[in-house]
Amino acid sequence: MIQIRNLSKIYENSRGERAEVLKNIDLTIEDGDIYGIVGLSGAGKSTLVRCINLLERPTSGAVYLNGEDVTKVSSSRLRVLRRRVAMIFQQFNLLSQRTVLQNVELAGELYGDKNRTRKAAELLKSVGLGDKLSAYPSQLSGGQQQRVAVARALMSEPEVLLCDEPTSALDPDTARSVLSLLKRLNEELRLTVVIISHQMSVIEAVCNKAAILSGAGIEAQGDLRDVFLSPRSAVAKRLIYAGKIDAAAKGETLVKLMFEGDTEAPVITNIIRDCNVSLSVFYAETKRIAGRVYGQAMFRLQNYAEEIAKLRAYLKKTGVRYEEVTTDELF
Repeated sequence: MIQIRNLSKIYENSRGERAEVLKNIDLTIEDGDIYGIVGLSGAGKSTLVRCINLLERPTSGAVYLNGEDVTKVSSSRLRVLRRRVAMIFQQFNLLSQRTVLQNVELAGELYGDKNRTRKAAELLKSVGLGDKLSAYPSQLSGGQQQRVAVARALMSEPEVLLCDEPTSALDPDTARSVLSLLKRLNEELRLTVVIISHQMSVIEAVCNKAAILSGAGIEAQGDLRDVFLSPRSAVAKRLIYAGKIDAAAKGETLVKLMFEGDTEAPVITNIIRDCNVSLSVFYAETKRIAGRVYGQAMFRLQNYAEEIAKLRAYLKKTGVRYEEVTTDELF
């Protein structure tokens, strides 16, 4: 388990000017989670993930790994703990003069692992690169290079894999394949995975929990279904609805329905039939999260003032979750 408590990070330049990039962060990541940390550029995401393994040392606060505060341990103990927390980056950081196998072996060399060649070959096979052992990084695609980086990270048999923007340099299809790999490793190895991204779609694809970072602090956190279905902060709404809702339609009042399971079509059909209202769908989307389908739909009533009262009564009677929102709240 990773527990971050009251963590802050302040940078200071040569003129004594201070910038607080993280402020009073509290976060708990359970064993086996695929935890997403999402935010706009400059939100402090990468700094936060680097504080977990002390590549960046927090100005204040604590980081606990299985109950042990890594900010207070000795240098020798920190080296041991870092073997439990591996990391991959947006840039794959492979050595161009080494073969794929030799790149993965490197981690074993640093730890003095006598079985590193066998282990590296097995790991490369597990990430789908068993036929690329003698290739060089320049001969691989971006997705293949990231898979090499994943195999190298697993050489220390870590409990946690930190992923800093692991797909942002990849095309959509390749990104999906890398995310599927991370999901499989999480399930097969019971590996805790922490993914940093500025794209909500990345987090929605594989994570079971998420935190939204903005303004040096956490604006929302919890199960992904709650973050997706009920975004409260302006940043959360911007991340979820970006590019999906017509910004020209500001000032309108909408009814937002939230679904669990494959119920969207019958509910809307039943509303039209039973309430005798005229509506037009403004936005609809479904997501599969942790094996279940969740969705939301927003629609405008043609005669809002006249029809909203009977619609409210109907939705309350049927138990459908709903909110009344304005388009101004979504941008």
